[in-house]
Amino acid sequence: MQIAMIGLGKMGANMAARLLRAGHDVVGFDPAEAARRALVTAGGRTADSLPGLVRALDAPRALWLMVPAGQVTDATIATLADLLEPGDTVIDGGNSYYRDTLRHAAALAPRGIHLVDCGTSGGIWGLAEGYSLMVGGDEQTVQRLRPVFESLAPAPDRGWGRVGPVGSGHFTKMVHNGIEYGLMQAYAEGFSILMHKREFALDLHQIAQIWRSGSVVRSWLLDLTADALGKNPTLAGIAPYVADSGEGRWTLAEAVELGVPSFVIAASLLERLRSRDADSFSDKLLAAMRNEFGGHAVKAQ
Repeated sequence: MQIAMIGLGKMGANMAARLLRAGHDVVGFDPAEAARRALVTAGGRTADSLPGLVRALDAPRALWLMVPAGQVTDATIATLADLLEPGDTVIDGGNSYYRDTLRHAAALAPRGIHLVDCGTSGGIWGLAEGYSLMVGGDEQTVQRLRPVFESLAPAPDRGWGRVGPVGSGHFTKMVHNGIEYGLMQAYAEGFSILMHKREFALDLHQIAQIWRSGSVVRSWLLDLTADALGKNPTLAGIAPYVADSGEGRWTLAEAVELGVPSFVIAASLLERLRSRDADSFSDKLLAAMRNEFGGHAVKAQ
């Protein structure tokens, strides 16, 4: 099947490579010439502009976006809206906010252009292991693209599926990432407790390896944790700063709107925000209050 890939960064390039291995005709575009050359080397074709990309495709066209959520996705879809024809399909495989996806679909629909949103998980391991794909969109359109999803997934019959109408794919991926926040935080706190029990001199990498087999807490995240601890047992050189992609925030906002208690996701998100405050005013004020009411010593900075 012919498929266009817009955005040939690490993940987009890996997805293109997986599609090429499965025998698909991949035509790519990326502003970076080096990224386009890499796709050609891998066996794909490229265009040096979005209009050129559209001209290189047979109708009905299918164009997969792997570009940053927000303004870049907005601008790319707006440009494509004026280039594409009725019957063409745009697949947004990035981490777009599902409400933005609904807005994009509403803008494309009067032109007869389909939008499919595909929440994509798998990261740098997706090339070898396959991607988890949460697909939202018109059932007939998704069915037409089935060969692409089957090639990107770990297997044709698992790891992907149409979860509902347009918007539902990104909504599902948003909640997936919120769950991921909580799981990661639980592992991080548990291993921190183990590390702080100094008198036992516990080997955290050994414990992670033990838990990987038979334990009820085994998971791919634990596998990755074991790898990280094996490479760097003390995590030397890693700053205690944890970024977030925004999806945890969106998940929590949705939980509040729906009236769904989500304590673990909320706490894990707040901990990520806290990690970025290298000069915490709130902690300083806590110390000052303890000094005021109890005369407790204040540690000088």
